[in-house]
Amino acid sequence: MSFSNLGLSEKVLAAVAGAGYTTPTPIQEQSIPHVLARRDVLGIAQTGTGKTAAFVLPMLTLLERGRARARMPRTLILEPTRELAAQVKENFDKYGVGQKLNVALLIGGVSFGDQDLKLTRGVDVLIATPGRLLDHTERGGLLLTGVELLVIDEADRMLDMGFIPDIERICKLVPFTRQTLFFTATMPNEIRRVTEAFLHNPVRVEVSKPASTAVTVTQSQVATGREPHEKRETLRRLLHDAKDLKNAIIFCNRKREVALLHRSLQKHGFSVAALHGDMDQSARMAALDQFRKGELPLLVASDVAARGLDIPEVSHVFNFDVPHHPDDYVHRIGRTGRAGRAGTAISIVNAADQKSLAAIERLIGQSIPQIDLPDAPQPSSGGLDVDTPLQPAEPRGRDGRRSRRGGRAAASEDGAARPRAGKSHAETGRPARSRQPVAQIAAADVPSIGRPMTQPKHDAAAEPGDHSHLPAFLLRPVRARR
Repeated sequence: MSFSNLGLSEKVLAAVAGAGYTTPTPIQEQSIPHVLARRDVLGIAQTGTGKTAAFVLPMLTLLERGRARARMPRTLILEPTRELAAQVKENFDKYGVGQKLNVALLIGGVSFGDQDLKLTRGVDVLIATPGRLLDHTERGGLLLTGVELLVIDEADRMLDMGFIPDIERICKLVPFTRQTLFFTATMPNEIRRVTEAFLHNPVRVEVSKPASTAVTVTQSQVATGREPHEKRETLRRLLHDAKDLKNAIIFCNRKREVALLHRSLQKHGFSVAALHGDMDQSARMAALDQFRKGELPLLVASDVAARGLDIPEVSHVFNFDVPHHPDDYVHRIGRTGRAGRAGTAISIVNAADQKSLAAIERLIGQSIPQIDLPDAPQPSSGGLDVDTPLQPAEPRGRDGRRSRRGGRAAASEDGAARPRAGKSHAETGRPARSRQPVAQIAAADVPSIGRPMTQPKHDAAAEPGDHSHLPAFLLRPVRARR
């Protein structure tokens, strides 16, 4: 079947042909006719199967009629992240060639004034993240009573990010008679509850079972040690030994780990960018743009890059950290093997990850084969870096001082003393301390309690009037008693 058989307008068909597409994907083929028929749709499909175009193309056809009013958008698309929202806008710019549609983007990190100005001019398509959308509605700068079509994209990601309460608030602000489209790759119970509450007799379009992985992705796991520097060394060896590695996304569970791994790879000579939620919007978009253009072949990212990002030619995905939620694994490896291309997904697994790995295998319904690394030594850039293991500190007591036991030389099995590591007294220039046992110190050298100490002997080289050898308190004048 071709796009001309789906009921799309001539302008949209011309834009699709100009983009080089001739045959729709299964999710597009099954959902577009229902969207054009004004039916509610619940679409379930794997990542990378064209879900974005499945609602963008029919929306462009429906919006050819009508006109937008100030502060009252005609359609609303909700996305979980700024990157996904910007990507959807790029799709409207790509397929909306020749149509005079106003498309606005409401995301964080952008001035309220610029966004408010666009809303005042009238918006046909409003693409927003839930938080920024509610900020505009609470300020009175946005009315949702004119929304004819509501799209909730990556609904399962909305659940993970805690947006479900915001989604419920937004659904109550839009008209009851609107058309609603839900698209998701997994179907947790909470998402099912929301669909039952806000979808009216929906058409369920399911081209693959929920949480299934693409057959074009080769999955494997590699065992590693528990220590962080061991995991980083394993990753570097995988990057050096990977076959047909064009570019790769490396996923971490925490933002702090993203920054640490990014710095480590840079010190070892890799061209790499970082992407996580604490970065400002301009830095995030710059990192994505460099990765898309191939200027930086590696991208270390948190799960902010795991959902919906369309970078068609990603050859490898590395799970530096095994995700805690099995659904995240499906979305992570979905960044590769897109549009029928072959991809590779490798997870670095230690003993603490076995429980999470078992949950992933139960979800996807298959076991992930384990591969072995070659025993070749890992080249190092030299010098001290974040992967250099720290030396164990000397034992300390409860008061924070170094332990006497740890500070002395340890005795070997034959009774000889082993010197501590460090420079000798000859190298440092400091005099060596006497190792004479305490019992051999003469009793006359130790002052007894209650006996006056002997006066210090004068230096033979000192002049008669020179008292520099005396402590300061002995040179103070003493007032005699009468």
